[in-house]
Amino acid sequence: MRRVLIITYYWPPSGGSAVLRWLKFTKYLGGFGWEPAIYTPLNPEPQEIDESMNSDIPPNIRVIKKRIFEPYSIYKFITGKKQDERLGVALMDQGKKKSFMNRLSIWIRSNLFIPDPRVFWVKPSVRFLSDYLKKHPFEAIITTGPPHSMHLIGLELKTKTGIRWIADFRDPWTKIDFYAQLSLTERSDQRHRYLEKKVLNNADHIITVSPGMTEEFRATGINNVTTITNGYDSETIHPNSSSDRLFTLVHLGSMPKTRNPGNFWKAVADLINDRSDLKESIKIRLIGKIDFEVKQSIKVNQLDDFVSLEPYIPHAETLNVLASASVLLLFINNSENAKGILTNKFFEYLSAKRPVIGIGPTDGDAAYILNEAEAGRMFEYDDHSGLKSYLSELFDLYSQNLLNVEPRNIEKYSRRNLAMQLSELLNSIVK
Repeated sequence: MRRVLIITYYWPPSGGSAVLRWLKFTKYLGGFGWEPAIYTPLNPEPQEIDESMNSDIPPNIRVIKKRIFEPYSIYKFITGKKQDERLGVALMDQGKKKSFMNRLSIWIRSNLFIPDPRVFWVKPSVRFLSDYLKKHPFEAIITTGPPHSMHLIGLELKTKTGIRWIADFRDPWTKIDFYAQLSLTERSDQRHRYLEKKVLNNADHIITVSPGMTEEFRATGINNVTTITNGYDSETIHPNSSSDRLFTLVHLGSMPKTRNPGNFWKAVADLINDRSDLKESIKIRLIGKIDFEVKQSIKVNQLDDFVSLEPYIPHAETLNVLASASVLLLFINNSENAKGILTNKFFEYLSAKRPVIGIGPTDGDAAYILNEAEAGRMFEYDDHSGLKSYLSELFDLYSQNLLNVEPRNIEKYSRRNLAMQLSELLNSIVK
């Protein structure tokens, strides 16, 4: 068995989609000749807590945890938040008017903590791991971001040890959807771009989660890039054969301002006004953090009685929720990098065998896979009439008990097959 050290900020009992990618790789890599070990913070600031994810950690995996200093407790104190309150991405509730202290905190986070508040973990981790790797040999190191500070650890370790290093980008760095909202000075923006370029130029290989992101890197002259998407775990998907008695539309995961589907809310409201039978049957479940602006859109379209806002639920419970839904909702951020967004939940949607309504670029990566699988339809952000017509069509099928899909060609997205791709990449890099 060859050995690979995975450096990740997100690991159980932290919850959320950021944990799933490397948790599942770790689960299956051993079957392809690679023994992973995990390096992760002892005291992270998790977006969620999900003890159910612990069951996927292989029993013999070495998990190395070291304490991290993060400034979030100071941020919570000065903004009046509770210390156990979960924070949104980049500290932003994007649609809500911000107080002076909130704006100041975002400016400080943006310009003093580059690339992110986890930067204080870089030097202590490099010191510890430089010594650790002398005593415990590894053939390769993988860092996964965001937070992109993890890549700075890999960069320093590569310089000090010469061990082959792969940088995995689950999201872009300077092209991530909220980057333009970070209140960056020109100097801070230059610093971000300098560090990003240094990581990309010095990593032995880059992994992205979508063909679109891979093409963006290649357009800048970075050619050692491979796409290994997110996926679904065929061993843990057990669809519930009984569906909800109502026409239930489910969206799983957070919904920031850039993911607010304005035309969808309008299409639903118009269809409810046109069809009294739908008004008696429809229910929309939004499970996860919802931005203030999304809530306002729901209110403006008078949909409060039809929409249920629900907190994060353990990942193990989401599988039956997806399988028992009538329709699954995929809202892609309306941002510069929209064509290359492929989330974890999208592949779990496909495995749940329920029709998918997608809102995003119809020439993007998610649209291509959705069309290939014949599992639903993708609509542009402003396609009100198309959305309304398709919703009506799906409701008619639901009323006739004919609302079923059998996705095609999705086996290649199983977590086991993706781990095999990763092992083959590791074999090619570590001669």
